[in-house]
Amino acid sequence: MNIAIVGAGLVGRVLALNLLKDGHTLTLFDKSSKEGTDAAGFTAAGMLAPFAELETAESAIFEYGKRSMELWPDILKEAGVYDGCQLKGTIITAHPQDIPELEHFITSLRRKVVEAEEIEMLGSQELAELEPELGHHSKAFYLKDEGQVDAQRFMAFSTNILTMNPNVIWMEYTKVDKIEPAKVYYGDKEQSFDWVFDSRGLGAKEHFDDLRGVRGEVFWLESSEVNITRPTRLLHPRYKIYIVPRENGCEGMDLEYCKECKISQTPGSKRYVVGATEIESEDTSPMSVRSSLELLSAVFSVHSGFGEARIVNTETNCRPAFKDNLPRIENSEKLTRINGLYRHGYLLAPAIVEKALSEGINKDKK
Repeated sequence: MNIAIVGAGLVGRVLALNLLKDGHTLTLFDKSSKEGTDAAGFTAAGMLAPFAELETAESAIFEYGKRSMELWPDILKEAGVYDGCQLKGTIITAHPQDIPELEHFITSLRRKVVEAEEIEMLGSQELAELEPELGHHSKAFYLKDEGQVDAQRFMAFSTNILTMNPNVIWMEYTKVDKIEPAKVYYGDKEQSFDWVFDSRGLGAKEHFDDLRGVRGEVFWLESSEVNITRPTRLLHPRYKIYIVPRENGCEGMDLEYCKECKISQTPGSKRYVVGATEIESEDTSPMSVRSSLELLSAVFSVHSGFGEARIVNTETNCRPAFKDNLPRIENSEKLTRINGLYRHGYLLAPAIVEKALSEGINKDKK
């Protein structure tokens, strides 16, 4: 088929990689550049944390998340990222005065899914054996069946793979005004396709009147004095900070600049994506002073080595969400809409795309 994908962010790219395997020809429309650096999928930490998100999410998120974790390795290979998925588990900890928050967190998980009964509680000695530089924390939980996708590398590598594919046409810097079954309208043009996918996120407000943006803010920190190897969360009454380690350079090599990822890095240092904020706002302006102070104070309290870390980047973006904070798929003849992945983009995208394809374009496939 000749297929249009409108919105080439995270969901659009996962769609494209799936559809290309079936031999379709694609036209990708995006209002920004094909590098995708304006997309929420580029800002994201890429956590695969079905258990950790379960405290404030529906059980459907947990089930989709488990399926996505099965699908991500093959998707990353299609994108040319052979070491972009880490499944070493997640550490959840808290300061001594906030231990009740930690215990409430685990109790909530165990009430929702049976699998949470297997979550391990670690004392300081066990924690030091697993993550030596976090041994000063008195108590933590280890969610061994979690991990992360290197979001920035996925976006960069998928750009290259899709650009080189002769069955892909990029229409970057193209604002789509309207989408109908089998038709895309942009500027003064109308283009017909065999099928259209709408994955525009907040750009689809003309169709979804209950769609809203949720602002997120992250730091990229570099440090040669911190060696945390797993995504780590710090629970706090006001916020739940996450610290997500990235490999040093491309494929773990000491590269000052990776031409594929288009990201610079100081040799000998390690990069961390740090975030927590979830603000009911569609403002994408630079990070606020309040968020900066809270995030940096919290990350320093997790590991004092972050005191000498370098702030190499700050990113802000808005995630698309509906009132129930659940994803939505709308399938009709020759048109599929996918939206509302909220803050769970990397956790949900593969499974949601799989479901959308099976209920839509691939429904009659045998």
